[in-house]
Amino acid sequence: MHLAWLYLLHAEFVRDDVDFRYWDPNFKKRLLKIDGEPKRWELERSMKERWSVDSDPVRANLALFIKLRNRLEHRHAHADEALMLNLAGHAHALLVNYETELTNQFGDTQSLALRLRLPIFVGTFTSQGEQALRRFRKTLPADLRSFVTDYESGLDEEVIGDSRYEFRLRAMVELAPKDPDAVAMQFTRYEDMTEEERAIAEEMGRRGQVIVREQKRPVSGLGRLMPKPAAAEVESGIPFVFNVHHFTAAWKRKGVRPRVGDPNPDRTNPDFCVYDEPTKSYRYTKAYVNHLIKKCSTPEGFEETTGMVARGKATDSLSVD
Repeated sequence: MHLAWLYLLHAEFVRDDVDFRYWDPNFKKRLLKIDGEPKRWELERSMKERWSVDSDPVRANLALFIKLRNRLEHRHAHADEALMLNLAGHAHALLVNYETELTNQFGDTQSLALRLRLPIFVGTFTSQGEQALRRFRKTLPADLRSFVTDYESGLDEEVIGDSRYEFRLRAMVELAPKDPDAVAMQFTRYEDMTEEERAIAEEMGRRGQVIVREQKRPVSGLGRLMPKPAAAEVESGIPFVFNVHHFTAAWKRKGVRPRVGDPNPDRTNPDFCVYDEPTKSYRYTKAYVNHLIKKCSTPEGFEETTGMVARGKATDSLSVD
């Protein structure tokens, strides 16, 4: 996962024209090199570029595993199972966060759901099994237990309770009569439960953990946007007016798709745009919307992306280069 996150963030930097090489501080025009190759940002530096606020739950989760990896190295090999049990929720969040970042940045077609089958982790549903798990947790070396405790002591309660930092699910076993129309297992969302049901679930405690993977069925144009709704989403994420006119100017400047009349309409940037042959139209990805939001959030970035001067949503004038 450390390498997967590193390659994903580097891919975003390449796409967004971010220079992620280290430069010699003593010579502004000289790159630092290792074995003749430019030295590039490590995961921690890349993470700080992607999430500038250290209280972001995704960054807090990733930073935990970076620190843990640096601490472990070749030590504590015997503690793998205990460590996995103690940080299971954090590890689940690490993977779910990766899937979210991957699909948000590069589209649903890159989803791990097509390549990876997440197992269902069930600790146990018996009191004896619960006690066995609690005893096993205590086999984690004291320095690793204090490491996690010390790390979380510096985080806000809001971050610690966020599912993007630690992914927690609870499952309850319900004995029910045989019903040919019923499914073998049913999951209830916490937000759909009554206050009484929530209290009962809380009182039952940690009796097991379950991960649910929702699989998307094949749908034409799934997750794609037409120009008008795409432009509206961009505008909702930036402090400036952004309409279809700006949207069109942006894809033209970046070369996201061919212009009207091009003999090869399918030659798009597939991360941002896909040609739909039956309708002879173009569909844009969420990744492109997120890219435009990031680029157009400042007046300088807006002008660079669209070729037009940004104007606040309360003004009426539009300046064009």
